Amino acid sequence: MIFSALYREHYKNTFWLAYPVVLSQLGHILVSVADSVMAGRIGTLQLAAASLGNSIFTITLVFGLGISFSITPLVARADGRKNHTRIALVLLNGLFLNTIMGVLLFLAFWGLSPLIAYLNQPEEVVRLAIPYVNILFLSMVPLMVFQAFKQFAEGLSLTKQSMYISIFANVLNVGLNYVLIYGKLGMPALGLNGAAWATLISRVIMAIMMGMFVFMAPRFARYRHYLRFQSISWTHIVRMLKIGFPISLQMIFEMGAFSFSAVMIGWVGAMELAAHQIALNIASVTYMMASGISAAATIRVGKLRGSGDLEGTKTAGYSSLIMGVVFMATSATLIILCKDLIPHLYVKDEMVHALAAQLLIIAAVFQLSDGVQVVGLGALRGLEDVKVPSMISLFSYWLIALPVGYALGFWLDMGAIGIWLGLFTGLTIAAVLLFFRFRSFSPR
Repeated sequence: MIFSALYREHYKNTFWLAYPVVLSQLGHILVSVADSVMAGRIGTLQLAAASLGNSIFTITLVFGLGISFSITPLVARADGRKNHTRIALVLLNGLFLNTIMGVLLFLAFWGLSPLIAYLNQPEEVVRLAIPYVNILFLSMVPLMVFQAFKQFAEGLSLTKQSMYISIFANVLNVGLNYVLIYGKLGMPALGLNGAAWATLISRVIMAIMMGMFVFMAPRFARYRHYLRFQSISWTHIVRMLKIGFPISLQMIFEMGAFSFSAVMIGWVGAMELAAHQIALNIASVTYMMASGISAAATIRVGKLRGSGDLEGTKTAGYSSLIMGVVFMATSATLIILCKDLIPHLYVKDEMVHALAAQLLIIAAVFQLSDGVQVVGLGALRGLEDVKVPSMISLFSYWLIALPVGYALGFWLDMGAIGIWLGLFTGLTIAAVLLFFRFRSFSPR
């Protein structure tokens, strides 16, 4: 059945939607990867500070991304019904909501950043992390503007433009990292803070470029008539929040568990935190790539549901899950083959290399679970089913993964390895529950 002509057609359609989103989503995480790799060249403390800072910033990032993800299923469903007025109103109200949310997230987390000092982390790591993460918080404003335009275009099945912009911005980010971290081309050496400024600058350019595409491309001309301040509707904004807020909670429950695991590993030591950052970077890369397939599942499921094709809706979801599993199985194989090579790209400390290689094995093992759960979430978003998945994430990560990780890490004295085994347990439970949720909730 999964090799039938019907499924092959769905694989093809999902792939052509997914691969630009994969590369675009990869852009978000490659920013922190580039920061970690280039900061790690300065020293282990800087890598540990990047780990702590990125773990905290991830909570802000995923909350904002979750809100923006509400735009895609609404646009896709309206596109399935050929309702151009609704599409334009979702764009306008989504842009307004995202901009306000970006400003609020910056102000809230910038004000709370001094509390990092109370997380019982090494003092020097905290000193480096606070200014670094404050600059990252500011980058949420342009990033949320970019996300509004990106999710709108993806809802219309236009996924390549954001891919090109993300690739350009990431090349720019690496170049700016080199200049600002190490003090090249006459610029002062800003160290870890230079990486954060590079991220901010590249995200401002991303927002400008994506906005120019939507406002200037002829294919969007039919929607511009509605882009007036008086067309802002609290009804549309509330509907987006009803979809986006549970998505944000779900993502926070998941990513927050990984972030808090970094805090727990920081209780063990700076060396363990640096090794954790290496393994988490690699796991985050594969996760964000799988989230591209997840985004394609949201678009396909939402559009087919909007057009009334119930059988196609279900098949699109299952075919996306299969693609996610195949992709993550390939990723797992590559991680295992390269587990001893990858740590050398980050830092010169041999003790960090050895521990990171062990954590990468665990990261490879949970790739299949991660693939099923992230694509399952995307398919359910296409059905606008967001509340139950958020509860599944709360249960899997905060009631299972973190307690199990703490018990293994500290009670059984397994350290960072035990904490990662707890994350593996939570991911596997989430994957099973989300699969059965889609199976029971999908149209019959």
